[in-house]
Amino acid sequence: EKTELVLGIESSCDDTGVAIVTGDGRILAQSLASQNELHAQWGGVVPKLAQGAHQEAIDGGIVETTLEKAGVRPEQLSAIAITIGPGLSLCLRVG
Repeated sequence: EKTELVLGIESSCDDTGVAIVTGDGRILAQSLASQNELHAQWGGVVPKLAQGAHQEAIDGGIVETTLEKAGVRPEQLSAIAITIGPGLSLCLRVG
């Protein structure tokens, strides 16, 4: 029996979260790229800076790293799940 595997990407605000989850909800691996230091000087989240940091995390390999940690190849994925809202529209576009 084939195990369903889902790649989840969360980019609704200021952290980029990625996880590989089985169809029954078991988390095989997860990664988080925090933006705390980036936004600290502004006293809150700056949407355009958050968008750029999400893009850097995705382009920088957070997805590939999470797949490796889970021992999963991209072709084994059954689905990709992304956050569509609520959240910052600039950030949601990245996920």
